[in-house]
Parts: sequence; C-alpha cells; structure tokens
Amino acid sequence: MDRYMERTKDEKACCAAELESVVQKKYKMITRLLIYSGHSVTAMESCTGGMIASLLTDTEGASGVLKGTFVTYSNEAKIACGVSEHIIQAYGVYSTQTAEAMAKAARHAYHADLGIGITGSFGNVDPVNSDSIPGEIYAAVSFLDSIVSEPFVLPLGLARHTYKLLAADHTADLILHVLADCGIMESDNNGTATDCAEGK
Repeated sequence: MDRYMERTKDEKACCAAELESVVQKKYKMITRLLIYSGHSVTAMESCTGGMIASLLTDTEGASGVLKGTFVTYSNEAKIACGVSEHIIQAYGVYSTQTAEAMAKAARHAYHADLGIGITGSFGNVDPVNSDSIPGEIYAAVSFLDSIVSEPFVLPLGLARHTYKLLAADHTADLILHVLADCGIMESDNNGTATDCAEGK
C-alpha cells in the first residue's frame, strides 16, 4: 500500500480500476455461492455506505438471496436498526463488538442466514465519536450459529471510493473464509453446498 501512495495520479486511477475489478469478482462469487447453497444474506453497513449491498446485487439472481440491507451512518440509525445502545456506549461505535452486533441485528431483522456488519473511520476523525481512529475498520460476518470478526487498518490519504473498495475487499475475504469453513466454496460447478445448507 505504501507503493500505491508513491504512484502518480494516472497510476493510482489504473490501480483503483484494477482493485474494483477484483472486488467485483469476489462479490460475484459470493452471490453465486449463496444462490447455489440456498442461503440468504443481509448487511448493516456504516463506512462503506451501501457498497457491499450494491456489489452483491451486481450478479443476476441476487434477488433470490439478498433479503435487504441497512446503511446506518449514525449511532442513532444503528440503534434504531437493532444494535444495543449499551454495546456502543461500552465498546465504542468503532469496535469489533459493534460490528458483530450490526451483523447479528441485520440477520435478526431480515431472518437471513448470513449477516454482514462493518464500521470504521476512513481518512478523517469522526467529530461525534471519540473512539474514531482514521484507517481503523471493523468487519463481522454472522453465519448460522457462528460469528467471525476482523479488525484491519487502511493507509491514510486515499480517495474515498478507494477506501470503500478496500474495506469491501477485506470483508469479501472474511465472507469467503466463513463460507469455505462451512464447505461452501467455488467448484467446477461454480459453487457447492455441503452440510451447512442441509442444516438450514
């Protein structure tokens, strides 16, 4: 990522386009895996502003698995959509605990099999929340009876769209990891579902 910062404007634009293509392919794979395995999905997004939902719906047939999503930029929106105010007050809105609560709340609201939660700060400090640290992102995936979360740090000084793509990229890797652990992964038939699908 340090090399990215040293590139010229044209080189950065080219790199961003390549990144977007990679991220689109990952979400196409995710949507197709969910379609073939018969699992539904939802998300509660903060910093990505709905990009993950948009990427999931870029694949034909997404309406069969995407229940609906939330974009909750403010604390009030998160609480209104089912995130406990106590969790935000105790751990901060930018925390693993809040990301996990977002994923669980979205799943509960839409009765979905897989829930995604993501929160964090990009290039600027959030004046409303004191726990804001630019570049720190928290993602969580709640799938059936399990939940996996992962914090990650992005470099400063990037374009807003690039930040969103990088956050969506990290989250895609987390989703694919969770699905693979459940035996749902790409195969010669573009996707396969094992015991997890049978146990719905």
